[in-house]
Amino acid sequence: MNRQPHRLVTTAALALALALAACSGPGEEPAALATDTITDATFGCISQLTPVDRFFVGNLEGDLEATLAVAQSETGGTYPVGSIIQLVPTEAMVKRAPGYSAATKDWEFFDLDISPTGTKILTRGHADVVNRFGGNCLECHEKAEPQWDMICSTDHGCDPIPLNDAMIRALQKTDPRCEATELTTEEQEGLAQLQAMMGG
Repeated sequence: MNRQPHRLVTTAALALALALAACSGPGEEPAALATDTITDATFGCISQLTPVDRFFVGNLEGDLEATLAVAQSETGGTYPVGSIIQLVPTEAMVKRAPGYSAATKDWEFFDLDISPTGTKILTRGHADVVNRFGGNCLECHEKAEPQWDMICSTDHGCDPIPLNDAMIRALQKTDPRCEATELTTEEQEGLAQLQAMMGG
């Protein structure tokens, strides 16, 4: 096993993750959380959130227990306001206050630019959000079976994404906002596969 730590994912690998794993786009004026404001500073090192299955969760209202109860449920549920879901460091979903967007069940989608110095929200929004490669977030997430509150997983009804577990772990571990984390050989191979898929 190669024990060399890896800090950064290539631009091509991140671009592929953005294309396949989540959504972005121009946003409308967001409805408030009880504590409101979601800013660049809201989003930090992905591993500072709580891991559940392949993704990470948190709660901007401080009610992590309620978010975890839904995320870990075998039968699903409705996520509480303030829940944040991230599969890869460059994308996030946040549950907004009731009435934010009926079409997305009050989820807001975020596309993030990340670097060792922090995070910048590039785009945010809901029903009309289209990512930089032309994919609509709602069209992906609405395929999740109703009990999963629009959260996709390997068995929730969404179309599969061509990212295997090793690729996802590698992207999570190479978040440049986090301390360096060594990759397994399998994860290193996953990054190489991502680069090859992007022609890099």
